[in-house]
Amino acid sequence: MLEKTTRINYLFDFYQELLTDKQKKYMEMYYLEDYSLGEISEAYDVSRQAVYDNIRRTESMLESYEEKLHLYEKFQERQHLLEELQAVLKQETGKATNPIIESLKELD
Repeated sequence: MLEKTTRINYLFDFYQELLTDKQKKYMEMYYLEDYSLGEISEAYDVSRQAVYDNIRRTESMLESYEEKLHLYEKFQERQHLLEELQAVLKQETGKATNPIIESLKELD
């Protein structure tokens, strides 16, 4: 469950601008602010089932965007390569950090 939540949070970060305002708000409340479906339904005066359906559809949309654009996959690959590069540099120079690598990590 935690792995799914982490994945959805990353996908939301990458693709939230492609969502409607209502989709964004439901996802923020559910995944980022840890609201329950009941709490979201009360806040928007809709049924719990409507909130659930909206969140599930939005998750599917995010997965669909990822299948087409691969932003999260590329992000993970970059992070892995940066970690490998940092390990090689540490081994060669004895320094644990490199300002260029740290700057690259901050860009993502």
